[in-house]
Amino acid sequence: MYKSKSRPSLPLISAADLRSADPVRKRKVAYAIGQAARDFGFFRICDHGIHPDLIEATYDAARDFFRQPEATKQQYYIANSSNHRGYVPFTEKGDYADEIHRSYEAFDLGLDLPADDSDYLAGNRMLGPNVWPKISGFRRTVTSYYNEVAELGRLVCAALEMYLGLRQGAMTQHMTKPISQLRLLHYVRGSETIDHKSVNMGAHTDYECLTLLHTRNAGLQVLGQDDVWIDVPADPAVLVVNIGDMLEAWSNGFLRSTPHRVLNLSPERYSMPYFVAANHDTVIRPFDELVEPDTAPRYSPFRAGDHLERMLVRDFPYLRAKASSGIGAPTQNPFENRIKKTGP
Repeated sequence: MYKSKSRPSLPLISAADLRSADPVRKRKVAYAIGQAARDFGFFRICDHGIHPDLIEATYDAARDFFRQPEATKQQYYIANSSNHRGYVPFTEKGDYADEIHRSYEAFDLGLDLPADDSDYLAGNRMLGPNVWPKISGFRRTVTSYYNEVAELGRLVCAALEMYLGLRQGAMTQHMTKPISQLRLLHYVRGSETIDHKSVNMGAHTDYECLTLLHTRNAGLQVLGQDDVWIDVPADPAVLVVNIGDMLEAWSNGFLRSTPHRVLNLSPERYSMPYFVAANHDTVIRPFDELVEPDTAPRYSPFRAGDHLERMLVRDFPYLRAKASSGIGAPTQNPFENRIKKTGP
C-alpha cells in the first residue's frame, strides 16, 4: 500500500474576491489559486458563494433518491439513457486495480438540454436532456445547485487564465455548451469490510479541466508531489478543487492532473463532484503562450469529448458491452502514469 499522512494540509483559499470588481483583489486570489494548483494540484476554497441551505437541500435530494427501493432506482438506470444520464448501480464497476472493497452508487447529470437539441439528435452521447426521478423538488433543487457550481467553476477557470498569463476567455470561451457532469455519490461500507482503510474508489485522475467537490465525510486522499497520500479534511463550508486531464494538457503540463482516491472510513458517505469540462468538439492543445520557444508542445491535440468518452468506456461496463457504441475500446489513461510508477 501507499504510505499516507495527514500533513501537509491542502491550501484553504477564500474565493470571495473571484466576483470582485477590483482587479487587484481579483488578481491576488487568482495568484493564490494558481500557486495552489501548481504546487498541489488540489486546494480548498471557502466563501465560494453557494448557500449552505442549497448544498443541504441537494444532499437531501440525493438521499431521497438513494433510499428508494432498488427496483425504483433501476427505472433510471444509466444504460437505458441515450446520453449517459441517470442511476449508476453498485454493480456498474470500473477498472481500478486497487478498489479492494468498492461499494458505491451514483446519479449522473449534465447540462440539461432540450430533446430537440441538434447535437443530441445527431447522436452525441454526452449532450442532451437529463433523466429526472419522480421525486418532489429533486429536479428544481439539483438544477439550482448545478447552475451555481457551474458558474463557480467558470470563475475558477477565469482565475487560472489570469494566473497562467492567458488572454481572458482563452479557456472559458470553450465552455459555452460543456460536457460538464455532476455526480451525486453514495458510498456504503459493507459490514464484511474488516479493513476500514481499504480503497472504495480507486486511484485515478479526473478527465476534465477542474473538479469542484463538496463532501462532509473523511476518506478522500490526494497523491502529493512526493508520491505520499495526503488526507483531505472534510469541512461542510469548503469545496475541494482539483486539476484534471484537460487542464494539464492545455497548460502544457504546468498544472498537473492529480491522482486521488477514497477510503472506506465511514459506514456511509455522500459527496457531490462537479466536473468542469470544455465543449465536446473543443480541441485541447497546449496554449502557445505556455510552450517554450523552439520546443515542441508536450501534449498532442485531442478532442475533449473523445477523451472523456474513452475514459467512460473504461469506467462503465454497460458502455463496454455496447459493441455499436462507436466510442472505441477501453484504454488506459496516459494522465495516470504517476499512479503506475508509485505502485499499488
